[in-house]
Amino acid sequence: MVVRHGATAWSTAGRHTGRTDVPLDAAGEDQARHLGERLKGPIFSRVLCSPLGRARRTCQLAGFGDRAQITDDLAEWDYGDYEGLTTDQIRRDRPGWTLWHDGVQGGEAIDQVAARADRVVALVRGGRGDVLAFAHGHVLRVLAARWLGLAPMWGGALLLAPAGLGVLAWEREAPVLGRWDDDGGPALPPD
Repeated sequence: MVVRHGATAWSTAGRHTGRTDVPLDAAGEDQARHLGERLKGPIFSRVLCSPLGRARRTCQLAGFGDRAQITDDLAEWDYGDYEGLTTDQIRRDRPGWTLWHDGVQGGEAIDQVAARADRVVALVRGGRGDVLAFAHGHVLRVLAARWLGLAPMWGGALLLAPAGLGVLAWEREAPVLGRWDDDGGPALPPD
C-alpha cells in the first residue's frame, strides 16, 4: 500500500515541491491522523518512508513512525529549477509544458525517478508480506506505473491527492492497481 503525505501550503497552492522540506499544514496533520484510523486493520511486514519531513510526519501521525525504514529512493522528484513553481509559472517560459513529457531543467530526468521506483518495486517483490510506503505524489505515481510494468510517463495518468492511498496488488501473477487515490471520502455513486 502506498500513501501520499498530507497537505502542505505548497501542495495546496499547486507548487512543485520536490526536495524543499515544507511541513504539513494543519489540514495535512488532520489527514495524517485520519490515515492512522484507516490503516489500523491491515498487518504490514515492513513500513518504508521517504526521508523528507512531510512524509515522515505523515507516517508518524498515522502511527507507523517507530517502524519506518527511511528509504532515499522514495524521496520526491528533484524538480531542479522548477522547485516551488506552479505549472502556470513554468508555462510562461515553456508553453504547453508537462512534467511527464518535458521533464525539468536542473533536476532529475524521469528515467532517474523510474530507476529509484524500480529499486523500491524490487525490494517489495523480494520480501514477504504486505508493505506500507509513505512518500510523495509524483514519485508514487511513477512507482505505480513501474509496478504495472508501464513506462514511467504513465504515472501522469494516475492522480494522487494529498493523503491519498493506493493498493499495488496482484491478480494471480499479474500486478494490478487494487485501489488508487482513495482519500477516505464517500464513494462515488455508480453511473
